[in-house]
Amino acid sequence: MHGQAKQQLADFFQQLQVEKRASVHTVKNYRRDLQQLADYCELQSVHNWSDLQQSDIQAHIAARHRQGLGSSSLQRELSALRSFFNFLLKKGLLPGNPAQHIRAPRQPRKLPKTLDIDQITGLLEAGADSLLEIRDLAMLELFYSSGLRLAELSALHLRDIDLQNQQLRVRRGKGKKARELPIGSKAVTALQNWLQVRPQLCQSEEPALFVSSRGGRRLGDRGIQLRLQRWCRQKGVSEHLHPHMLRHSFASHLLESSQDLRAVQELLGHSNISTTQIYTHLDFQHLADVYDRAHPRAKKNLK
Repeated sequence: MHGQAKQQLADFFQQLQVEKRASVHTVKNYRRDLQQLADYCELQSVHNWSDLQQSDIQAHIAARHRQGLGSSSLQRELSALRSFFNFLLKKGLLPGNPAQHIRAPRQPRKLPKTLDIDQITGLLEAGADSLLEIRDLAMLELFYSSGLRLAELSALHLRDIDLQNQQLRVRRGKGKKARELPIGSKAVTALQNWLQVRPQLCQSEEPALFVSSRGGRRLGDRGIQLRLQRWCRQKGVSEHLHPHMLRHSFASHLLESSQDLRAVQELLGHSNISTTQIYTHLDFQHLADVYDRAHPRAKKNLK
């Protein structure tokens, strides 16, 4: 790059640090990302920033992708490039921003992690040895029984649970949508056990279904997460458990057994069925694994 181009880059970093007061981390990342572009320009004999075309930026990002950079890293690099070119644009040094309409390759959608039936059984049949563990087991059973989100479970009131009819009502799910959900028999038993001891922790006027041992108030999202982690440690469960893993397991096992995508969509409270369809990939992955192990012409060589 010509000296003038290098000075323009230095001026940009000066503005980032002094005027924008960007963090040291941001400046470091931008410097590295823009150096990658400068190296590309040297290889392509591009001496001025104004000589760069949209096709150059596309070629540069494609090359970085071939080098193994993921979508999120490429998005960050493009953000740095756009910021720099906007800086030059405001100074009248560029006719347009060549990175403006460039998009990074889409990130492959990660399949949610689930527990298999044996893992779920071991988790839920470990036994409750204290008042708080009776409560925790009721939460675990309800997560897996009804596919609740963490915020949905923590927001439950006593009045939302109908054990006689084995159902519950989510009053404000995602998108502020309400829905009715069934409660499995194991979860009903766990809830009955909890409701028998719940008065030992809270006053009768407390509306929350699940309460903490401190003051008998509603147990919050973070408290629930910590209790589930403690359950795993106490019961010798090696899997790192979080509430959404139980929701994913609920959806995957239900879809595997019923093959009814619409029903699973309703139970999960998904507005768009495309969100639910990710569980069909989990189901197919399971079938593919069985096929690879069992079919005489498909068995994979084990090294």
